[in-house]
Amino acid sequence: MSSVSYGFGKTVTCSFDEAIERVKHALSEEGFGILSDIDVAGALKKKLGETMPPYRILGACNPLLAHRALQAEPEIGLLLPCNVVARQDAAGVVHIDVIEPTVMFELVEKPDLAALAEEVSKRLKCALNAV
Repeated sequence: MSSVSYGFGKTVTCSFDEAIERVKHALSEEGFGILSDIDVAGALKKKLGETMPPYRILGACNPLLAHRALQAEPEIGLLLPCNVVARQDAAGVVHIDVIEPTVMFELVEKPDLAALAEEVSKRLKCALNAV
């Protein structure tokens, strides 16, 4: 599993479209719904005329966990939903990258949210492993 300091991810051996479907299904199995689906490559093509490999940002939200977070910190909506990126590189390899909630929630500076962030992280990692 690859990672950056603010997320984690992996490469998959399937088509981009199949990866999107696998990600959505895996997230659903962990209680997440998709609130947004941004086609970055399509938007850049339309607005700038620039071409790039497929790149989509899925906004994933687990309603139960989001509700708990919002009750503890109403402004946490600024950090929601959890972004999941599906991208294809120039060589055609498909990558799935996920925000690390524990890092994101550190911005809030409320230690009581740490356990919730860990739970969200665990579920997102389970979903990624299932892709």
